[in-house]
Amino acid sequence: MSQSLKMDQRIGMRLSQQQLRFVKLLELNAPELDEAVERELEDNPALGVVEENAPEDEERYPSYYAPAPEARTSTFAPADDSESLYDHLNAQLSERKLPALVEAAARYIIGNLDSNGYLHRSLRQLTDDMAFGPGIDLSEKEARQALDAVRSLDPPGIGAYDLHDCLDLQLKALPASEERDDALRIINETYEAFTMKHKHRIISLLKLPEERVDRALSLILSLNPKPGAALGHDPAEESNVIIPDFIVNNEDGNITITLNNKIPELRIEQSFEQAMDSLERTASGRPKKGSEFIVSRYNDARDFMRVLTQRQQTMMAVMSAIVKIQKEYFLTEDVYKLRPMIIKNVAELTGYDISVISRATANKFVSTPWGIFPLRFFFSDTIGESDVEGNAATNRKIEAEIASLVEQEDKRHPLSDQKIMEEMIARGYDVSRRTVAKYRDRQGIPVARLRKNL
Repeated sequence: MSQSLKMDQRIGMRLSQQQLRFVKLLELNAPELDEAVERELEDNPALGVVEENAPEDEERYPSYYAPAPEARTSTFAPADDSESLYDHLNAQLSERKLPALVEAAARYIIGNLDSNGYLHRSLRQLTDDMAFGPGIDLSEKEARQALDAVRSLDPPGIGAYDLHDCLDLQLKALPASEERDDALRIINETYEAFTMKHKHRIISLLKLPEERVDRALSLILSLNPKPGAALGHDPAEESNVIIPDFIVNNEDGNITITLNNKIPELRIEQSFEQAMDSLERTASGRPKKGSEFIVSRYNDARDFMRVLTQRQQTMMAVMSAIVKIQKEYFLTEDVYKLRPMIIKNVAELTGYDISVISRATANKFVSTPWGIFPLRFFFSDTIGESDVEGNAATNRKIEAEIASLVEQEDKRHPLSDQKIMEEMIARGYDVSRRTVAKYRDRQGIPVARLRKNL
């Protein structure tokens, strides 16, 4: 073994603390940025908010980045006092005369239903949970009695394990009739053919006249596949609210862009300004020891204000570039006016690095008079070659054409991907069947057999 000393020379890049802070702020969307500013105000005593009558010479966060007047206003939303699914079911259960143990088990089962009223655990699993959890020890007969009690509650279909079970419960709750009995046969004997919308197969398997099958199918389609959803609100859905980062308006051909946030004007607290001015300093001009807290808090506040300003300027520059490239779309609301645009195009127009554009557009949304869209909606690739006028088809145009074809199709004989491809080629779009399937899936359009009217 031997020891040696070796020297290497390497060239690398390391982001400064201020650059890292800028990158983190740039990645935040509007609500997250509001929270970050509030958190900084709480954590740093040197950072303050400009009051209405504050002196003009105070260093502050630029007022032109404050939210637009319409973004500041808020409407009062009353508390949701509607009856929840679980309250509704438990109230019904209280009116039943059930043994105490069975009632306790039924309430436990109600607590395990999802917001649509479905039960995703088997009765055996629930029985084991009750024995080990709240200590409800049930026999198999008592467990079945508790489940039957829940499944008999209103609305019909509550406590089902899956869609087949849910439809079966709702049909059995209806008065006996020829239509109901035919519908039960379709659900229980030809469920796969029903889900595949193969009416001819249902007629063949059940040996029923087409008229009776049509009436039975109409009855099934009138049932509620999510019986619990009509009661109360799903907290998960309520929390899925999109708050746009920008507001774009078209006022007689004049497009305006506003940053949508609740950030107040920021400034350095006067007490820290005075403390910095009165600090004792060394011969080199540096503050003497013992003043580290004041200096660090003061510098942090100044850096945060600068980085926040830089972040907002970057966001405005990026959104302005997008609007400039896609101006025809913002003026007309016509998706066919969207031009091919990639991150590189915005980077060239703004002078920013591609990574900056990527962070500035990720998970950001813009509000327009006709809806809210993610910024990535305006980025699209070129499909095929440009025409003689230099116009190229974008993936948004392809999606719009596919959606238009599906909307106009005969629902008794919906277009297959192959047929859509042929129609697209006839309209002058050079696309493959795989491309059609890809953009159809992206829009949430089901395959042809699932679009067919029974």
